[in-house]
Parts: sequence; C-alpha cells; structure tokens
Amino acid sequence: MKLLRFILGLVLPPLGVFLTVGVGPTLVINILLTLLGWLPGSIHAIWVIAKHEDKLNREGEIY
Repeated sequence: MKLLRFILGLVLPPLGVFLTVGVGPTLVINILLTLLGWLPGSIHAIWVIAKHEDKLNREGEIY
C-alpha cells in the first residue's frame, strides 16, 4: 500500500495525499499546489506521504 501511495503521489498528487491523510487542510494545500503545476503538487505529496510513514514508524518504536 505504501508503494501505491508513492506512485499515486507522483502521478495524481491529491489522490496520494487523500489516501494518506484523508480530507483536511493538507489535501486542500496539495490541490492548490497541483493547480499551480504538477511538479509542486507532486513534491508536496511525496513529502506528506514520507512524513506520514516516518511518523507511523516512530510511534511503533518502544523506548
């Protein structure tokens, strides 16, 4: 599923963000960036997906 989100983040940035964080301000920001151009939207989508995965990995660690 993670690989699919990264691929969708490159091809259809808002869809990749939606599948990662759902509806919220992050999705609206990504839609606006995608309307400005595909590249800004894709960069933002990959960043959001990577940060979300990193957050999930950190929460799973036991200290």
